[in-house]
Amino acid sequence: MNSFQQLAKFRSYLFQTMEGNRKSCIPLSRRLAGEVSSPDFGWNLNERMISSRVSHSTAVHRSGNFPISPNNRLERAASVRPQHMETGDASDPRITRIASSIRVIPDFPKPGILFQDITTLLLDIKAFRDTIDLFVERYKEKGISVVAGVEARGFIFGPPIALAIGAKFIPMRKPHKLPGPVISEEYSLEYGTDVMEMHVGAVEPGEKVLVIDDLIATGGTLCAAIKLLERVGAVVVECACVIELPELKGRDRLGDKPLFVLVSPA
Repeated sequence: MNSFQQLAKFRSYLFQTMEGNRKSCIPLSRRLAGEVSSPDFGWNLNERMISSRVSHSTAVHRSGNFPISPNNRLERAASVRPQHMETGDASDPRITRIASSIRVIPDFPKPGILFQDITTLLLDIKAFRDTIDLFVERYKEKGISVVAGVEARGFIFGPPIALAIGAKFIPMRKPHKLPGPVISEEYSLEYGTDVMEMHVGAVEPGEKVLVIDDLIATGGTLCAAIKLLERVGAVVVECACVIELPELKGRDRLGDKPLFVLVSPA
């Protein structure tokens, strides 16, 4: 057998091995993600990815946005709003502007994933300001003394909200990112576990806390943040996100903790 034949045989063996491993993982990943079996569904890898159906007959615009109006997305989200959850007022033009500014990137970071990209929202000065203003209007009179931002995009929205409502900001980070003594909480991912940490003494018992992130998908990171804060005696007033992915049912993991989201994709 020459070198070319050996290489071809090895490539065939490698492909068969990888394909077998992939198929053996699919049933578990679908059970964990709460998804139905369909070759058109992508896989949720973390809290920043959509696990939504991508129809072969549906064209995706070059900008990455799907052919559905922001108003339709908001109306559909409001029609299935669960208990303890509120969404932005679909009649508010600021909500429409925010929804329109969020770009969807198909097949990122892997095929089948529809990635909600908020960087385009940050480039739109009006939409970015509207996002902060809507959160500030909601929380400025609630007596909140702490805004806890979940790594990493909670760090974008948390500090300006905290300054505007007169609260301090604390970062909720992944392991080994914070210096000094920390308290940690482990939480589940689709393929394993991760850990969230915050500084010891950052929050005093009885302080009212707003937990903020850019997006809620499976709810794992928000749930870990809530547990961390409650372990030190803090009172979590509400969790707030710019985007919700309702098909991943992250809301269910938060129990009776209120959730507020501005927009929800179709």
